[in-house]
Amino acid sequence: MKIALCPGSFDPPTDGHINIIDRGLRIFDKIIVAVAINRSKKAVFEPEERVAMLRELLKDKKEIEIDSFEGLLVDYCRKKKISTILRGIRTVSDYEYELQMSLANRILNPDIETIFMMTEGRYSHISSSIIKEVIAFGGSGNGMIHSLVEKKLKEKLRKK
Repeated sequence: MKIALCPGSFDPPTDGHINIIDRGLRIFDKIIVAVAINRSKKAVFEPEERVAMLRELLKDKKEIEIDSFEGLLVDYCRKKKISTILRGIRTVSDYEYELQMSLANRILNPDIETIFMMTEGRYSHISSSIIKEVIAFGGSGNGMIHSLVEKKLKEKLRKK
């Protein structure tokens, strides 16, 4: 069975994230979507909320497992016995960052391979940061995030 790990902050999960996961299922038998817990970053959603949203968005896909982790990605891979990381790439700057992370991960664990998947053009402009800004200023997330995510994001941002 070919298993990949698709890690990220998913704060919030976007249509671009879901697209990469869906397309990844054409290559892998199973994908573990892992929400990274980074206490030093100011997230809108708690890790448990991001996991819950992803579980709801991907509930019909039996080949998907949703989890969260804290610490080094390679340690989580080792714990889950996974040697392939799936990462979505939107731009050249994404590639440069992901390449550095991939090389660092290979030094920490030479058995880890990273697969880069280019996003579809209609999602290349979408980032969690842009979505948060659009929603904060009253814009629509249509075509960028699922309506469930938009509703929850509006609720969170109104509280702030």
